[in-house]
Formats: sequence, structure tokens, C-alpha cells
Amino acid sequence: MYVLGLWDGHDSGAALVEDDRILFAANEERYTRRKLEVKFPYNSIREALGFAGLKPTDIEVVSFPTTEPTKTLSRVFPWQKERYYMFRRRKMPKPRFENLMHYTKYAMTSIGPLPGCGVASKMAIGSELRRMGFSNFKLHAVDHHTAHAATAAFTSGMSRSLVVTLDGLGDGISGSVSTFKKGELLRESVISARNSLGIFFEQVTNIVGMRELEDEGKVMAMADYSFPFGFEQNKLRDFFSVDDTEILAKYGPITQYKMLQSIAWQMPREQFAYMAQQLLEKIMAEFFGNVIDEYGISSVAMSGGIMSNVKANMVVRELPQLKGWYIFPHMGDGGIALGAAMYTNYQLNSISSYEFNDSYLGNSYESDYVKSVLRKEKGIRYDEDSDPGGHAAELLEKGEYVFWFQGRMEYGPRALGNRSIVARADSDSVKNRLNLYVKQREWYQPFAPAMLEEEADRLLYAKKGYSPFMTMAYRIREKYADRMKSVIHVDMTARPQTVGSVNKRYRKLIEGVKRSTGYGVVLNTSFNIHGQPIVTGPEDALVTMKKTKTREMFLGDYLVINKGAR
Repeated sequence: MYVLGLWDGHDSGAALVEDDRILFAANEERYTRRKLEVKFPYNSIREALGFAGLKPTDIEVVSFPTTEPTKTLSRVFPWQKERYYMFRRRKMPKPRFENLMHYTKYAMTSIGPLPGCGVASKMAIGSELRRMGFSNFKLHAVDHHTAHAATAAFTSGMSRSLVVTLDGLGDGISGSVSTFKKGELLRESVISARNSLGIFFEQVTNIVGMRELEDEGKVMAMADYSFPFGFEQNKLRDFFSVDDTEILAKYGPITQYKMLQSIAWQMPREQFAYMAQQLLEKIMAEFFGNVIDEYGISSVAMSGGIMSNVKANMVVRELPQLKGWYIFPHMGDGGIALGAAMYTNYQLNSISSYEFNDSYLGNSYESDYVKSVLRKEKGIRYDEDSDPGGHAAELLEKGEYVFWFQGRMEYGPRALGNRSIVARADSDSVKNRLNLYVKQREWYQPFAPAMLEEEADRLLYAKKGYSPFMTMAYRIREKYADRMKSVIHVDMTARPQTVGSVNKRYRKLIEGVKRSTGYGVVLNTSFNIHGQPIVTGPEDALVTMKKTKTREMFLGDYLVINKGAR
């Protein structure tokens, strides 16, 4: 049985499951080339069906998340979400009533589903699907946080776990706690929209001059450039508290936003970011500790946008009560198309476990197609390469960086060795070149390492397991800091990807680096210019190569040389 999942909101996308297999999952931004696209996922749906060799008429079950009033209205009147998209991404002149737009959002989005919303949402989505050629299908609506919980519970590999979701909000709540035992996912408690840690961090992001729902990771990184101080000196310390298994906000979101603006006005933004990050980590630690104690389950599966904060995740991982953990790699709203499909499959067919060894769930391109694209491209030369991993390692040894495009595209915000830019982990000069000329991003954002999984114990303080999906920060062993100086943050932490046997070609590249340097670790960053989506196809890769004047790219079976490189 096929189940198609779709999401038509922030970071829209589609996913296709068949029985207990995830066939395909991707986000619309990769095809429209607009970061965190909000439009209906026409392209993602077509790509999913094309990958499986299906027609729209072959699909009988379609699932989607979220039926709250604001989401329903945006389906009926798509211009609303397009306007807010342009506002949020600052692609329009600053509105005269900017604060009023924020206040309206906070007031409206906290409302949970109302009578009629589900029917109206189904009508709007059904209309779009019929326009694409779907005919004999049944639509299933899934609660927003249930979709998040399904992604974590059903892909974790844990037979018994707590399942915790935390984000801005969706369907009237900002978080949930569920138990997963013997294949059954049962919601135990929720956190109201008023008590949203996600909205709090969105507000902080906006106030320091960045884009909410997009730049929260920058706030996390910038926080470490403040002088440190104790929590008792934190002016935000009483904004949130934990009562047993509840997170409580002292103020409503509108009052909170006004107070944050007032506090931020009087201090450097690094200090303000530090306060927000410190508060988030403290609340997360207390909340997770209490939840584990309450339910007596020491393994936790996590999802939701808050779980993209790898520093807060590290604090949770270091809790003495926690024994096992898992974070779904596409933790934000971009992952809930898959969550909706999996939860509907669970309801209809009692399927609650999927093999999830990697996140390579998107597009791939045959060698003949790649060659046909290269033949048409001017300003390059290319040769077939029988050992791209080995030759890439040789270029890295010389201090070069390379574009690395292989296999199926990753699902989620992290490049994990198929749409990556790769360089040495011990070179400040290559890090600066990448930041200034290729990625074109802020200096305080750290790069991340990819390392052979057997190197993790040597290079990291890595108790309680590793992260093949770059979802967790770790403390670096100080004696290896020089070997990893281009991938370590100022606080001596890093967000590593551990590479096992799943991606053999990528592993061979890192093994080549280990032979020449003695350390199986490289710098790995996403194959894109900052603020743009990760590349999807060979055409995108070539455009990025030329725009950044990069010299070498390993594109499938081919080594491509840019004649116009700097």
C-alpha cells in the first residue's frame, strides 16, 4: 500500500511510503530554488511519484498535517502565506506596521483547530491534487505534533521510548510528550501554544536582526561570543519555568515580545543571544529530566524545530537520567509530510517501524544523464573518474576544497556526504575561503566535521552515542583541537557527522584523508551558497560552481574542472 504525505506550509514537501519502506522524501525548496518554500508541493509530489514509477491515479491514500485556522485560511487564500513568506524572509520593504503583523501572528496561530477547519483544509488540498491528476483518493488529516512524534518514534529503532516534540506551535500546541511501547504511540501530555519555547526563540531571532524560522542557528552560534555569566544574572531568567512535566511562560507571546525588545535595546546582541540560549538550555534540561523521571523511561526520541538547537540537545544528552536518545534528522516542519504519511500508515496498517539507516531519500541521477548535462555546459572540462574518493582526498591534502555531488539527495537541512562541500578540518585558510567566497555567510557560524565513526571516541567526549545525522553537539578533546580547528566552535564544541559503512564513496574520501594526515575527519558543509537551498541536480551544481568560481567538483562518476576558477 502506498501512502503519500504532503505538507503545504513552511518548508513544504512530500514523502511516499510503501508498507514499511520510505521510498522518497524531499522538500519543495529544492525544485523552486526558494529557501524554505511555502507553496503547495507540486514538484515534490511529482518527483516522489516519478521515483516510484507511479501515476497520480495509482495513489489511494494521501495524508497531510495541521488544520488550525491560520493554516486553513492560507490554503483557501494562498496569497496570505506568500505575503508572510516575503515579510519573514525580508524580501520586501519594511512594513509600516511591522509589530502589528507579529502581534496578529502570535494571536492567530495560538488558536487550535476549530469546527469546519478540517473540512475546509481537505477541500482546498483535494482541489490541488485533482488539478494534478489525482482522482480516486482519500484524504487523512494528522495533528501537527502527532506528525512530528511519528517521525521520531517510527524511525528511531527503539522498541520502547519517550517521544518528545517541541517547536514554535502547530494545531494549538507547542510541544507534546508521548510514550512508544510495543508498536503503540500514545500521547500523554501537551504544552500549550502560550508556553512556546519555539516562539520565544523566534522572537529573539527577529529582535537581533535575523530571519525568524530560518536563522535561529545563527543566534545559537553567536551566543558563544558573549562574555559568560551565571544564570542569576540573566535578565530573561524568569521568562520560563518548569513545573513537573509542564513548561510555563510567565508572559503571553505579545507581552513577551515587547519585553524582549526592551531588554535587547540595552545590550549587545551577542549578550542577548547568550541569555536566550542559556535560558533554553536550562529549561530543556529541567523539562527532560522531569519527564524521564515521571514516566520511568530513559530512552527519548525527539523531533520538532527546537531540536535543531544542537547545543541544547547536548545538555539533554548529558543528563544522568538519559540512557538512549535519537533525534529525527529533519526535525523541523519540513519533515512532517513524512510524519503524516507514517502516522496514517500506522492507523490503517499498524506499521510503526521503518528501517532508517540514512537520510538519502531524494533525487538521484544516472551517469548518462550527468554526462549529457556536462556535454552542453561551456567553460568546463570533465573526465570520467574511477576513484573519486581517492582523488578528492589528494586534492584536500593540497589544501583545496571540492564540491561533492553523489547519489541520492539528503532529506533535511544537513548535507551528509551526497550534496556536500568538503575540505580539510585543520586549515584556517580554507575555512576563511569557504566563508568569504563560497558560502558567503557570517564569520561566527562554525563549520561541521564529518568523521569516520571509529574516530569519534578518539576525537570527542562522546558518551551515550554518536550522531550520523549532525543533530547533536559534542565537546572536543582538547589535544586534537589543532587537527580540527576549522570545524570547532569557539566554545570547543562541534556538530559532527559520524560516517560508517552506509555511504561507501564518501567513506573512502575520508579514509584517504586519514592515510595522509593520520586523522579520519574532514570539514563538511552543505553544497549551496548561504541563504539558498542545497543543490538538487547537476544543473544546480554547475551554476553554483561557476558563481563561486570553484575549480574542482566530483559530479557522480566525473571530475569537473571549471576553466573560470579563481
